[in-house]
Amino acid sequence: MKLKNVMTAKALVCLFFGIPLLFIPVQIMKLYGLDLDLSGTVMARLYGAAMLGNLLLTWFAREDNGSLSQRAIILQMFLYNGIGFVITLMATLTGVMNAFGWTAVAIYLFFTVGFGYFEFVKQSVILKHEH
Repeated sequence: MKLKNVMTAKALVCLFFGIPLLFIPVQIMKLYGLDLDLSGTVMARLYGAAMLGNLLLTWFAREDNGSLSQRAIILQMFLYNGIGFVITLMATLTGVMNAFGWTAVAIYLFFTVGFGYFEFVKQSVILKHEH
């Protein structure tokens, strides 16, 4: 597994979900069995904007090769995806989200494991690129 591939995949997922959340949040959330009122629509659009921010962060950091900034981004992505994993898992298990929620659980789990690998297992390899 290469960090560049994980960052590129994260950027593509953020593109795939971020733009639709900005423009058609109600329809996207309906796929997950969630109904949005006006407040929920605003929050979904804000989440779409945050995903586009994550897209830019991961896209441009994928070539950074071990800088302090890249290491901070890896930790941020690990925490962000880990929290997203817990939230979507709880929402799916309790029936707040329908069975399609398992796709969100799987995506968050994949990126939690991927970024966790580079944060905790491969960190020494990343650090070597600094010198």
